[in-house]
Amino acid sequence: MFKHKTIVYTSGTFDMFHYNHLRMINYSRSLADILIVGVSTDELVMTFKPKPIIPFTERLQIIEALKTPDIVIPQHTLDHTDIVKKLNIDAFVVGDDWYGKYDYLKDLGVQVFYFPYGAGVSSTNLKKTIYESYDAQLKKEQKQKPVQIIKNESDQA
Repeated sequence: MFKHKTIVYTSGTFDMFHYNHLRMINYSRSLADILIVGVSTDELVMTFKPKPIIPFTERLQIIEALKTPDIVIPQHTLDHTDIVKKLNIDAFVVGDDWYGKYDYLKDLGVQVFYFPYGAGVSSTNLKKTIYESYDAQLKKEQKQKPVQIIKNESDQA
C-alpha cells in the first residue's frame, strides 16, 4: 500500500509554537509523501528541560490543526528505534540543536536531517524574553509608585 512512498518523521516539544517550528515541519513535509509528527509528552520533556508552558494535549491539538502533517502522535521517548521500525520511517528531521544525537538511526537505514533551526527564536528564548520584559515592567512600576508615609496614631495627635 505504501510502496514507493517516502515516510518522514519529525518530532519536538512545540512549546509556545513559533515560526521555526513551522519551518521545520514544512521542510519535513517537502521531503515526505507521508508526514508523521511526534509531539513530546510533558513527562518526556521534563527529563531534559523544565515543564512546557503549554500542556501536552494543547500542543498536540495545535500540531493536529496544521495542514502539513498526515499523522500526529505522542512521543514518549527520545529513542526513536521502535517508532522507526513500527512505522517504516525513511527519514527523520529534527532541529540542529540536537546535532549528532540521532545518527544511530542511520544504521537502521533512516536518513537523518538536522534542520538549521537558526539563532534567536526558540521557546526557551521566548520564555526568557517574556520573563525579562515582565521583570522590567514590575521594576518600572515600582519606581513610579508614590511612597506613602503612614503615620501612627501618636504622631497625629
